[in-house]
Amino acid sequence: MPEVLDRRLNAYREDIAEARLRGLVEAKRFVEGTPAAVSVPVTPLRARPEAGCGTDTELLYGETVRVLDVADGWAWVRSDLDGYVGYVPEDVVQPPQAPATHLVAVPRTFVYRGADLRFPQAFALSMGSRIAVVGEAETRGTRYFLLDGGLAIVADHCIPAAGALTEDYVAIAARFLETPYLWGGRSGFGIDCSGLVQLAMQMAGRNAPRDS
Repeated sequence: MPEVLDRRLNAYREDIAEARLRGLVEAKRFVEGTPAAVSVPVTPLRARPEAGCGTDTELLYGETVRVLDVADGWAWVRSDLDGYVGYVPEDVVQPPQAPATHLVAVPRTFVYRGADLRFPQAFALSMGSRIAVVGEAETRGTRYFLLDGGLAIVADHCIPAAGALTEDYVAIAARFLETPYLWGGRSGFGIDCSGLVQLAMQMAGRNAPRDS
């Protein structure tokens, strides 16, 4: 009896499948997928293209994916970070603009509409979010990284994308004490057990897939 591949980690349906699975699964056509990046702070990755479907995991701002299909307002994607496959609203993934230069390194932080914490907040980001820094500025002794569109984030809240916050992943996990539990969550806004392990290991410079 042929092995049944886990659909959470392998992109295949009867009508379409990812090209790397050719010869392993049956589908009417195979595709390479189109590169894209998450353009919202956090979005659930769902098993089906339904808003009422439960969350398998989450994708964070700036993380890259392969878009394998788009239909009826939903994009079917595979995460480049851990290979998870699922559906997100079509409008939360956009063509990648520039490679990420930095990671958010605190549980939560604000992105401001300019290099001043007195300015309105554009949105909030979780630890692990990926940003592309295009410049720097300083206001009243606080250094900011500048992003596209005139946005800014406190520089001390970020680390280089290729770096690690610390090798002590337990200390990183401890920063999420009292963060609300959220099934499938992997952000500073809500997190579950495997999401916590994955994010802590990631920020410690280790490649840790989400527990499937």
